[in-house]
Amino acid sequence: MPIGGVVISCIPENTQEVLGSLKLLDGVEVHGDDDAGNIVAVLDFASSEEMEKSIDRINSDVNVLNVGLTYLNTEDEAELMKKGEKLAKPFGFKKTLPNES
Repeated sequence: MPIGGVVISCIPENTQEVLGSLKLLDGVEVHGDDDAGNIVAVLDFASSEEMEKSIDRINSDVNVLNVGLTYLNTEDEAELMKKGEKLAKPFGFKKTLPNES
């Protein structure tokens, strides 16, 4: 289960609107914000692919300037890969991994 810490930078005068949008997203927990438009959140998802989709969704908000990943733990997925299990799309891979024989 990947867990990531992010700083979401948004247009300062629209911070409350962004915070409202973030409350509607499963797997996103807001821990604070400031007057400069920075929002600190934790992302907790079943897979890296789900986390990346959520980051892309947050980034698509017109009031969001950037989603900066500050912490990432994919230890669970790394253990699965170590055991030989194949993940469709580990965090950071833009394409699905090819099937290996």
